[in-house]
Amino acid sequence: MRAIRRFTVRPVLPEALSGLATLAGNLRWSWHPETQDVFASIDTRLWDEVNHDPVRLLGAVGRARLDELSGDHDFLHRLGVATDSLEAYLTGERWYSRRAGDDAPRSIAYFSPEYGITAVLPQYSGGLGILAGDHLKAASDLGIPVVGVGLFYRHGYFKQSLSREGWQQETYPVLDPDELPLTLLREADGSRAVVSIAMPGGSDLLARIFVAHVGRVPLLLLDSDIEENPQHYRDVTDRLYGGNSEHRLRQELLLGVGGVRALRAYSRITGAPAPEVFHTNEGHAGFLGIERIRELTVGDGPALDFDTALEVSRAGTVFTTHTPVPAGIDRFPRELIQQYFGGGSSPTPGVPADRVLALGAEDYDGGDAGVFNMAVMGFRLAQRANGVSQLHGHVSRGMFNGLWPAFDEAEVPIGSITNGVHGPTWIAREIFEIGAELGADVGGDDTDALWPLVDQIPGRRLWDLKRTLRARLVDDARARLAKSSARRGFAPAELGWIETALDPDVLTIGFARRVPSYKRLTLMLRDPDRLKRILLDPERPVQLVIAGKSHPADDGGKKLIQELVRFADDPEVRHRIVFLPNYDIAMAQPLYPGCDVWLNNPLRPYEACGTSGMKAALNGGLNLSILDGWWDEWYDGNNGWAIPSADGVDDVDRRDDLEADALYDLIENEVAPRFYDVDEEGVPTRWLEMVRHTLKSLGPKVLATRQVRDYVRELYAPAARTSRALNSDYAGARSLAAWKSTVRAGWPSVRVEHVESGGVGDVAEVGASFAVRAFVALADLSPDDVEVQVVHGRAGADDELHDATTSVMHVVESYDGNRHRFDADVPLDRSGAFGYTVRVVPRNAALASVSEMGLVAVPA
Repeated sequence: MRAIRRFTVRPVLPEALSGLATLAGNLRWSWHPETQDVFASIDTRLWDEVNHDPVRLLGAVGRARLDELSGDHDFLHRLGVATDSLEAYLTGERWYSRRAGDDAPRSIAYFSPEYGITAVLPQYSGGLGILAGDHLKAASDLGIPVVGVGLFYRHGYFKQSLSREGWQQETYPVLDPDELPLTLLREADGSRAVVSIAMPGGSDLLARIFVAHVGRVPLLLLDSDIEENPQHYRDVTDRLYGGNSEHRLRQELLLGVGGVRALRAYSRITGAPAPEVFHTNEGHAGFLGIERIRELTVGDGPALDFDTALEVSRAGTVFTTHTPVPAGIDRFPRELIQQYFGGGSSPTPGVPADRVLALGAEDYDGGDAGVFNMAVMGFRLAQRANGVSQLHGHVSRGMFNGLWPAFDEAEVPIGSITNGVHGPTWIAREIFEIGAELGADVGGDDTDALWPLVDQIPGRRLWDLKRTLRARLVDDARARLAKSSARRGFAPAELGWIETALDPDVLTIGFARRVPSYKRLTLMLRDPDRLKRILLDPERPVQLVIAGKSHPADDGGKKLIQELVRFADDPEVRHRIVFLPNYDIAMAQPLYPGCDVWLNNPLRPYEACGTSGMKAALNGGLNLSILDGWWDEWYDGNNGWAIPSADGVDDVDRRDDLEADALYDLIENEVAPRFYDVDEEGVPTRWLEMVRHTLKSLGPKVLATRQVRDYVRELYAPAARTSRALNSDYAGARSLAAWKSTVRAGWPSVRVEHVESGGVGDVAEVGASFAVRAFVALADLSPDDVEVQVVHGRAGADDELHDATTSVMHVVESYDGNRHRFDADVPLDRSGAFGYTVRVVPRNAALASVSEMGLVAVPA
């Protein structure tokens, strides 16, 4: 018999155990093993049954056990220690207050469509969400005043299982907020806080606001599944990355426009400072900039004109792009945007629809005039933008060069901050325990002191630790494999082999990620017979643990999974290769520490960053990867292996064959021989040399604390400074908007009329210098409006400049007609072919880069 209605009854804890509710209500427990130990000690069996979920545990434990714990002095002592630790963590001084500086932003709003914080709160699909979760955790550890903003999806992403034939199947269990570590944001009178967004047709989209506490960081999650909404609006937050274009547009309007309104409500209710910097994690939240313009033009504020409001908003906005492929960008039909913003019920009333459309227009060579591009809008609404690795920054500058066509790719204003991962979430607790034994402050806000201590760990102990972690992975994989096989319809009599699947003493390679085609899940299957020989080698066997989800609409990705599963089902190799369905944080946490090698073989350069290999490296795993994403910049020849990539081979099959062969060669000839080359004590000393070097060289680099500190120094603090300069009384913003208008109007008449050089003599030698004179006509502009530069560097055969640098020229003479002579002396500091040119660019202290406006004048 089925219930006609379902709701959750929350437990009432005895007063002595009230600290349990405090601990369960803050997601710091998800990366704090000592707090997890407290919950596990309540009922170990029940803790495992609820999948290590403190809220569900407290709802399931019996009253008798709670009463028993109320009188257990040992338990109460451990509970007190844990609650005191949380209080100290939440209130103590951290890196930000010590090191960020007096001009650091008072509050930073971080917008993302998904957050991967813990498997208990399944609001993520893959790397973007895991990155966002790690960003918040690291910000919390460092004491950075971040507020997260996202959506609460009733079904999360999806749960993955397999059919008997190996086809991915999706289910969408309903998530009950009352069973999750969330609290409802309420007004002072106890009513729930609600945001409202006007929609075409006259009815508003309403959403309540849940708050998740991620350590010191509040995360606001908007939920439209409330009774006041008609069903089609209740479904806006049904699932992550689901629905058609209009459904996605509604989600992104709720995230961007509704997210800003949720922030305002949160500040009003709690007294939290209003954010000075808004960080858009990918283009999904781009409409936040339109809402901020609305606040400044027609809201309760100063009623600025659109251009001035745009400068105010841009100054404090940071945009991070995550995709290296155009197909990964949200693009909507322009007619759909016109329908939403051009009618009588606009989500941002008073903001002209034509200005909104212009912000997302692909009005450049090669663009599609019929679409509205969310990434393009993101760049235009943010003064500072970045990719997520050095290589990805380069790729992004090429992808979006059309927005700044007058500049070479190197000067497109998209920088790079390479991603990182949250150490306490992903590093096995045993590694921290060893670090603590050696004197490292592993509980502080900086784990950099841990890595140099690696050399003090005896080889035998380090190797035994890896064996322990490998054995834990084998046990976890066998349990998951048994559940998956039973769900696929295999009878218990068919599953005896699982008891010996995998081996804790065999070289273990991990591969786990989303399954779009460019990540090439099945590259390892290009030569199935050769792979079998590698797996079954009698002297140097290898085993593979594989996981990953394909988007529900991606049948191509599902076919790749099926191909892999069918290979892994082969009785000849199934004890050496397994595919584990429903890849999530809970699976990942034993997977990364348990692998000896982490495999990544994307089609270069389509991996923006790829942080899974970072997690493996922090646990002493060696990377075996195509030089893409983060590995391209941090591989040094001793911390793993680089799979040679066949860049420039246009035949896709031929390229895959070449790179698969290179992969097989590396495993057979370098990876496996080094792993199994042991000394008289059974320790592979040469392997451990690479492990130690990996931990020392990559440990400090791949941490999210390094990443978030980089954001503070390179983007957040500069954005806050510019924002304050423009926003103190809005005079700066008005002046900048007017100046930009004047410069754009006068720029077509700016000309470099003539260039002269001299002073080198008959032979140019290193150490000499030469003088450059440029005669420039500025029409209606003044010399203060521009910067005249000599751009010089190595000249190629086609006269293109390489490794170019700039020298500023100074006005020395003025003539009638607003013509001026600019001079500079240029040092000759390198030998070889040398070239130079002169250019004029706009100059204003409020610009973040010379290319920001996309304007340049060069000699005819």
